Amino acid sequence: MKKVLITTRLLPEGLQELQQQFEVRQPEKELFTEEELIRLIPEYDALLSTFVFQINAQVMDAATKLKIIANYGVGYNNIDVDYATRKGIVVTNTPQPVTEPTAEMAMALLYAVARRVAECDRKLRTPDAIEWGVLKNLGMGLYEKTLGIIGLGRIGKAIARRAIASGMNIVYYNRHQLSQQEETECKAQYMSLEELLKTSDVISISTPLTDETHHLIDSPQFELMKPTTIVINTARGAVINEAALVKALQRKQIWGAGLDVYEFEPNITPELLKLDNVVLAPHNGTATIDARNAIAKDACRNIIEFFNGNKNISIVNSTLWSQN
Repeated sequence: MKKVLITTRLLPEGLQELQQQFEVRQPEKELFTEEELIRLIPEYDALLSTFVFQINAQVMDAATKLKIIANYGVGYNNIDVDYATRKGIVVTNTPQPVTEPTAEMAMALLYAVARRVAECDRKLRTPDAIEWGVLKNLGMGLYEKTLGIIGLGRIGKAIARRAIASGMNIVYYNRHQLSQQEETECKAQYMSLEELLKTSDVISISTPLTDETHHLIDSPQFELMKPTTIVINTARGAVINEAALVKALQRKQIWGAGLDVYEFEPNITPELLKLDNVVLAPHNGTATIDARNAIAKDACRNIIEFFNGNKNISIVNSTLWSQN
């Protein structure tokens, strides 16, 4: 029987199918240490990894039997994919089940920032910290405002659907422009990144973290934005230069920000914690019971289908298929 090692303890419902067909081990507490993983992994044929665990060359060198790393989530910057490819190890991800919950989180952050929900809640719990009045605690309305989406893929389109229902206009930037049919379905207008930054009232980031997108939003980009702009990031923290973001928020160069991801997570730039015009979440865009189980099922299915010889899986390093 093939053996599967899981880096982080997951809900049991999502693992049922895998446990019926494989010998599965996961940590008794929240997650294995790197030392524990390196000690255990030589015995295992498959690894199910989560974004909180770095799968580096040292881990893979210890994995003498490893054939597949099934990542739990759509982002896979926690895995050295190039090294896995050189080792002949298939890497997969789970793009489908993360789409709707991540879009929900983006919209939740957007409304919380625009209407100052978190700030007012915090101040109401602190004696004498808030003033009541007709012109006090004014927020930003979103109806008929322009949402600029950087990365109009699955998640970006799900955000667009919700924003359209809120009466917002949609513009977007991708490396490659979408088809006319897709633009019509999303009611979205293509723009260059510079145009989008100048035009948008809200900017939502849904692009993967790559060498090209690292610090895609930096000091020069903040200078292009309106002072009423809200920035939402539910993608990966390092797409934004966090130090530049802090300065933009401190100087009121932009209205505010809503962040579910951070450049150095789980560490957060201390200045962010002191600002009222930013709403922070602990990378829990997919943190619902339904989503967590659905992600686990997809990751497990990738492992099951891989060992059944089925190549119809969500493979990241697809060049391996052409090599075989």
